[in-house]
Order: sequence, then C-alpha cells, then structure tokens
Amino acid sequence: EVELTESGGGSVQAGGSLTLSCVASGYTDSNGCMGWFRQVSGNKREIIASLDPHDTAGYAASVKGRFTISKDRAKNTLYLQMNSLNPQDSGEYYCATAKSPYGWGCPGGDGEWSDWGQGTQVDVTS
Repeated sequence: EVELTESGGGSVQAGGSLTLSCVASGYTDSNGCMGWFRQVSGNKREIIASLDPHDTAGYAASVKGRFTISKDRAKNTLYLQMNSLNPQDSGEYYCATAKSPYGWGCPGGDGEWSDWGQGTQVDVTS
C-alpha cells in the first residue's frame, strides 16, 4: 500500500521561498510518475509539476522558472522547491503518483493519478 505524506507548507510573504516534501512509503513503481498538484478552495486540482520515469520534469506555465521538482530515491522523497512566491501560489498542495502512459511523460488530468497525500497548505501574503 502506498502512503504519501506531505510537509513543509506554511505562511510566507510574497517573494519568499518554501520547500515542500513528500515521503512516499511503499511506492516502488519504476515506471511511474510523481507530481505536485495545487487546489484552491472550490476549484479543481491543477498539476503544478511532475517527474516522469526518466526524471524528466514538467511544469505548469505559471510556475516555470520559479519552482523545481526533484526526487531523492534513497529517501523515497519528492520535493518541490518554490521560489519567488506570489499570492496566486496559495492553496493546498498535494503529492500524487501515476502510471506513465507511454513509459515517458505523465498524465495531465488529476483523474489519472492514483495515490494522493493529505495535502499541505501554502499561504502567500502580499
């Protein structure tokens, strides 16, 4: 059974940085994707960043150049380094896993991601 546990959220001023962590217990899929989603209350979860089985990263246009996704295989932990934060980055951040559809790339829609963490809240104040 896969268990994803996020941490690292909090409140930060605009322009600041945060690093989110996600410990993936029981996750061993070498053909899988890992990613970060953001949900603002009442809205659909949107993908922010992902890593495919070849560790190729993908980013939403709104965070490209400011956020970095990475993975420590030894610790089975996924990270999201978030820099130059702005209030539009606020929301609940979720870690998730998915099968890579072709052995490369990751699904875009949240419905194709199978395991989810409980989320960690990020609040960016102006």
